[in-house]
Amino acid sequence: MLTISRTLSLPESELVERFLRADGPGGQHVNRTESAVELRFDVAGSPSLPDEVRARLLARRDRRLTAEGMLVIQARRFRDQGRNRDDARERLVEIIRGVLTPPKKRVATKPTRASKERRLAGKQQRGRIKQTRSHKPDFE
Repeated sequence: MLTISRTLSLPESELVERFLRADGPGGQHVNRTESAVELRFDVAGSPSLPDEVRARLLARRDRRLTAEGMLVIQARRFRDQGRNRDDARERLVEIIRGVLTPPKKRVATKPTRASKERRLAGKQQRGRIKQTRSHKPDFE
């Protein structure tokens, strides 16, 4: 059981782990062991996720999310499989925790009078600079 929050946890059966050979440090040992971990979680088909959380997860523009709604996390930071496995699971937990609370609605505000005046002053300054460029001096 992977605990996300007090109210949400994922059963192990929903996580698919695949082990593969990692590049990077490790010498000859890295060529013989499968220390990298690829963790797959079916966001679209998970019965454990509430509908709102699932919708927010699928709405994210994340390159780790496939078109079928599968979240794929690759962990190859460490040299041993156990630490990479824990790292992948921690990253999955962080991704899901990030969408647990709905984003705050933006409150529309009007620009202040000072900000309008600063904007107009900047436009006038820019206009004066451009005006000085347009007149060619007369050489006679």
